[in-house]
Amino acid sequence: MTIPERRPDDVPTDEARVDEALRLLCGVPVELHTAVKRLSRGSGVYAWWAAPSVFPDLPGLSNENVPSLRLLYLGRATSLRGRILRNHLRRSGSSTLRRTLAGLLASEGYRTTWTDRVVLVPEDEARLTTWMHTHLRLTWAENAEPATIETELVRRLHPPLNVHGVAPEHRQAAVVAAKNAYQTSSRPAEPPRAP
Repeated sequence: MTIPERRPDDVPTDEARVDEALRLLCGVPVELHTAVKRLSRGSGVYAWWAAPSVFPDLPGLSNENVPSLRLLYLGRATSLRGRILRNHLRRSGSSTLRRTLAGLLASEGYRTTWTDRVVLVPEDEARLTTWMHTHLRLTWAENAEPATIETELVRRLHPPLNVHGVAPEHRQAAVVAAKNAYQTSSRPAEPPRAP
């Protein structure tokens, strides 16, 4: 069996890869209990969606297929399944999204502690995961080189919870403030003073 040689015109351009990812990310967002069953271990980009009532003061692109949902956050992963299940749905210490959500939901009494960084206390990690399952939906697009397309997608879509890669005029002050408040909510223990 011979493998046909790939011609340069068979290789998708970065623009084509961005367009395909955009098409998939703007597809019908799925509930998290369904998404966790479908996510692959492959690399790619993902988008989190919610109803405008979730954070009414933040703008966000409406989903073309489900106009009652709007884009909140966009990210990339070397393993979509691992990133979503082990980080975004479990641990604030390794998820910018979770830290941002906890900061925005501070009025609901989310508590933090210091380990080697600021993290939610275990009961509030579970509470935030439940909140995410209730309020958020997910889309994703597999891509062998997600880093090369994530930047362009963030630049085009201006997800309100993203701070890095978003043009200054699209950066949300409330999100930056929430992230900062979360980061300063717990501090490392002071070393004991010498007598």
